[in-house]
Formats: sequence, C-alpha cells, structure tokens
Amino acid sequence: MRWVIALCSILFVNSAFAVPAVVDYIFDGDTFAGRVMLDDDIEITVRVRLIDVDTPEIHGRCESEIEMAGRARDRLTELLPVGSVVELRDVQDDKYLGRIDARVITKDGVDVSGVLIKEKLGRPYDGGRRASWCE
Repeated sequence: MRWVIALCSILFVNSAFAVPAVVDYIFDGDTFAGRVMLDDDIEITVRVRLIDVDTPEIHGRCESEIEMAGRARDRLTELLPVGSVVELRDVQDDKYLGRIDARVITKDGVDVSGVLIKEKLGRPYDGGRRASWCE
C-alpha cells in the first residue's frame, strides 16, 4: 500500500517538476525500470515508458520489426546506462498498472524520445493506434 501512495505522489504532486530517477534496467526501445526517491526513506522502482515515441516491439510481428526493436533497445541502453541519473518530466499515469509515462532527459539535457525519432529508431506517438513496423 505504501508504494501506491508513493506512486500517486509522483503522478500528482511532481508531474510539473523534474523527478530524478536512477536507471536500473532497459526492457525495450521505449521502456526502462528506474528507481525514484520520493522521500528520505521511500524509494520505489517503476517502469517508465518514454512519451511521444513508439519503438518496434521485441516480440514483433515480422523479422524486420524484431531486428529494429533490438537496435532501438541497444540505443536506449547507450543513452541510459544502468546506474545513470535521468530526469522524468511531464509524468503521467500509464494504461498499465505500475508503469508511468514520462519525458526522459539525460544528464546532458538530451530528450531521449527525440533522439530515437531523429535516428529513425522510433516514430512520433501521441497515444493513438500504432502504425505497423512490418509494412
């Protein structure tokens, strides 16, 4: 129950501010696990999905999507090394319980979603229907 209250404080109290997070694990090209310190004695690990970008799925529908998903995940791993501290901005609730959506900014001030889109490892995404990566 305590972590639910802590997560709510990220979403509603800190949504207008930058929230620091330590990168723990990269899941795919647009999702990672991060540790967020909410108070002196409260630290939670949450899944963070990058906002404004869609990357190919690791378990995609075709070989080209799967290959591109690996490249996107590898690039996210380069941008967000495990142990690095990033800023979470524009934090929002996600459609999946236990996951949040956020704009992720590196210590150098780089918007990670923008890099993936610029390098064609992801597409702009506004939360609607995803376009196929297999066309």
